[in-house]
Amino acid sequence: MEPINQRKWLLIAAAALSLNLSLTAAAADISGAGATFPYPIYAKWADAYKKLTGVGLNYQSIGSGGGIKQIKAKTVTFGASDMPLKPDDLKAAGLLQFPMIIGGVVPVVNVKGIQAGQLHLDGATVASIYLGDITQWNDPKIKSLNPKLALPGTAIAPVYRSDGSGTNFLFSDYLSKSNPKFQSTIGANTSVQWPTGIGAKGNEGVANMTTQTDGAIGYVEYAFAKQNKMAYTLLTNKAGADSYYLILTDQAGGKSWPITGASFILVYKEPQDAASVNEALKFFAWAYKDGGSMAAELDYVPLPAPLIAQVKKTWTSEITSAGHPIWSGK
Repeated sequence: MEPINQRKWLLIAAAALSLNLSLTAAAADISGAGATFPYPIYAKWADAYKKLTGVGLNYQSIGSGGGIKQIKAKTVTFGASDMPLKPDDLKAAGLLQFPMIIGGVVPVVNVKGIQAGQLHLDGATVASIYLGDITQWNDPKIKSLNPKLALPGTAIAPVYRSDGSGTNFLFSDYLSKSNPKFQSTIGANTSVQWPTGIGAKGNEGVANMTTQTDGAIGYVEYAFAKQNKMAYTLLTNKAGADSYYLILTDQAGGKSWPITGASFILVYKEPQDAASVNEALKFFAWAYKDGGSMAAELDYVPLPAPLIAQVKKTWTSEITSAGHPIWSGK
C-alpha cells in the first residue's frame, strides 16, 4: 500500500504545482487603463505578445481621465493618457510619463452624398461649428472650402466626447489654436463645456452617434475611423523635454496632419509591485522593437529610435525599487 500512497501524494503535489503555475501565469497578465486613442494598436500588440510570451494585457479603454484616476488609485499597473501631465503634476503624484505611440484625430461626418476624404475643412471652420456659429452644411464658409461639392442645407449636428479623454484634449487644443473665440470661451482640456451638440462616450459612442444622426460631425482616432469605414474629412494644415511633455497639434510642414498627438504611459517611479511594472516595461520594450510595422498598418506613427533610446534610459534611471532599477534592460 505504501507505494500507492506515495504515488497518490505525488499526483496531488503535481496537481497543486500545476494549479499554482497556472495562477502565477494568470497573475502575470499586465493591467492598464486609459486612453481610447491608442486602443486599436494596444489590442493588436497584446494579441501578438500573448502568442509570443503567454503574458496577456488587460487594458480598459475608458478614456485618459479614467486612466489617470486609476493609476493614481493604484488599481492598475499603468495608466494611459493622450494629454501629457505637466511636470509638477507628475512630481506630486510620484509618476513617470513617457510616449508610446503617435496618431491622429480626424473629424468624421454623416452627410448624404459625402464620401471619405471628399470634404475639406479647416480648424477655424470646425471650431465655428462646435461653437454653434455655423449651423448648416451649405454655409458659405464651408462652400468656399468645397466649391466642387454639392452641399445640402442639412442642419449640422456636432457630436462630442462626453467623457474625459485625450482625444477631447487634442481636438480642443487644435481648435483653440485655430480660433481665438474658441480659445477664450472653451479652451483645451480632457473635458470641456461644449456649447452645442450631442455628447457620447468613447470613440465607439461618438462613432455610433455620428453614423446614426443625419448631418452629424464628430471626431475619432484615425485608425478607428478607417476600421469602421467612416467618412472622415480632410483638414487644411500649416504649410523634447525632460518630462516628455509634448503636444503635436497644428504643426508646420506640408505633410503634417493638424490634429496629431503622442499617447503616453504613466507608471510609478517607486511602484508597490515592482514585478508587475517590470512585466509592463518588457511589453513596451517589445512593442518599441517589434510593433512598429503593426502600428504603421493601422496608420499610427512609431516613435523614432533616438526617442526610444532616451525613454529606456529614463526607465533605468528613474523607475526603481529599494534604490535599484526595476527594468532588466531586455
